[in-house]
This record gives sequence, C-alpha cells and structure tokens, in this order.
Amino acid sequence: MTHHTHTSNIVTPFISRHAAPSRTAIVVPCFNEADRLDRDAFVTFLKRSPNTEFVFVNDGSRDDTLSCLCALQSAMADRVRVLDMPQNVGKAEAVRQGLLVAAQSGATHVGYWDADLATPLDAIDDFSAILRRFSDTHVVFGARRMMLGHRIERTIGRRIVSRICAGLARQAVRLPIGDTQCGAKLIRNTPILRAAIAEPFTAGWLFDVELFARISKHMTDRQFAFYEHPLAEWSEVAGSKVTATDIAKSGVRMLHLIFEMRLGIAPRRAHQGKTSVAAQIVPSLPLIDVA
Repeated sequence: MTHHTHTSNIVTPFISRHAAPSRTAIVVPCFNEADRLDRDAFVTFLKRSPNTEFVFVNDGSRDDTLSCLCALQSAMADRVRVLDMPQNVGKAEAVRQGLLVAAQSGATHVGYWDADLATPLDAIDDFSAILRRFSDTHVVFGARRMMLGHRIERTIGRRIVSRICAGLARQAVRLPIGDTQCGAKLIRNTPILRAAIAEPFTAGWLFDVELFARISKHMTDRQFAFYEHPLAEWSEVAGSKVTATDIAKSGVRMLHLIFEMRLGIAPRRAHQGKTSVAAQIVPSLPLIDVA
C-alpha cells in the first residue's frame, strides 16, 4: 500500500465545503487495538449519524491494528480517515496529530474518543447537542459520576487516580472540574483550539489537563466555556496501556506546569525527539492522492 507523508499544509479536507453547517470529526488513537476494536460499532454509528467522521490514528502498533483500520476505512471510505504513525509516540501526540487533521477538515466540532468505547459512541450526539445549544461552551467532556440510574462501572483504583487528576485540573484550569481523564471530549473548532494544539503536549498521560489549561487561558468566561456532562453509561475495559509510572511522571510534570502558569513563566518544552516522526495519511481504496 502506498503511503503519502502528511504535513500540516497539504492535508486535503475530507468534508465538503458545501456540507451541512454542523459536522463532527472524532479522533480515535489506536495502539495495539486489533483485538479490542469494535468495527461493527463504528460502522453502525456512522450509518445512522451522517454528520460524523472519524480520524483513526495508528500509533505505531505492533499487531494488526493498521490492517483493521484500513478495512474499516474501505467499508466507510467517505467517513473514515486513517493516520499512520511509523513509530509509537504515545497517546498525547497521537491525539494531537489527529486533532490537527480534524481541525483542518472543516468540521464544526472536533474531539477524541477512546478506541475501547468505554464511553459509547451514542454520547457523541449528546455532546454535539450541548455545543449547539450553548454558543459560549467550547469544550464538552464526559464525567463518570456514580449517580442514581447511571451505568458507571469503575474500580476503586480508577476512582482514586481520577480524584488526584481532578485536583490537578482544578489548579491548572481554576474551575471545579470533577473528571478530566474520561476519554471522551468534544471541542468547538476555533482558532483557540488550533492554537492549543499547535505545540506538542508535555504532561504525558495528563495531556487532557494541559489541553484544558491552554484553552482556558484564552477564555474571558471560563465558567461556561467548559461543560462537564455526566455520562449515562461507562464501562471499564481491560487492557489499559497506562502504567503507574506513567501516572507518576505525568503528575510531576503537571505540577511543574501549574507552577509555571501561576507565575506566568513560559512552559518548558519536553524533548521532542520521540514526537518528530512524520505521520502518514493512509489513502482510501481505491487510491486517492491526498497531496
């Protein structure tokens, strides 16, 4: 299969300029997801949600993930884009690379979703409705709250880690955020977002908090810019690639970022050697020249 090297100035929009005014492009980062990727769930959702596209990012997987994604793209060629990272760069950079493509696509809203579908795809419609309803809301994100009637399944360990992350988020964004690490986010596609993803993240696993902090510093009314949406359903899926070491390192870096933001110091940029590889847009079949 022929690959075309992706650079930010040659990405061809995969959403028509004459499309409906409200469209959504969702980034799905994938690292060794061949055994967990629910192809049928994505196809079913796309068939009933004509205003949604997906950008799947293969983050240097060592299994058959890329083949699975290409098969999905072949089945829904006009609604699926596959971005291939030649080597693993981590979830933060995989999401950022996908968001760069999605933001240039012409979509009204862009976001990212965990490949394991712990948050069902149906929630995308709920998030989109909120952005359409409230013009001053820029970010909608899922909150895994244990509320009466809600189907939220989380281990004690996950709850503890989530509370620690939420505490860091409250310091970074200066808002009473309850849950930042749910892998379901939808963001209004504006210059503020595009500026926020222009540079690689430095907080590792806590890149969500860093993204929120970058967006919030440009908001005059942060109280309504962020919308925390209690999920009706969330199920913990086995196979997480995040280790305790990853969490600890990210926490330390997040503390540094909070300190820098509070003092008005320009954030230090982490070593970018691992994130400098060029992503490749996998052409649809039949071959389409995206350059």
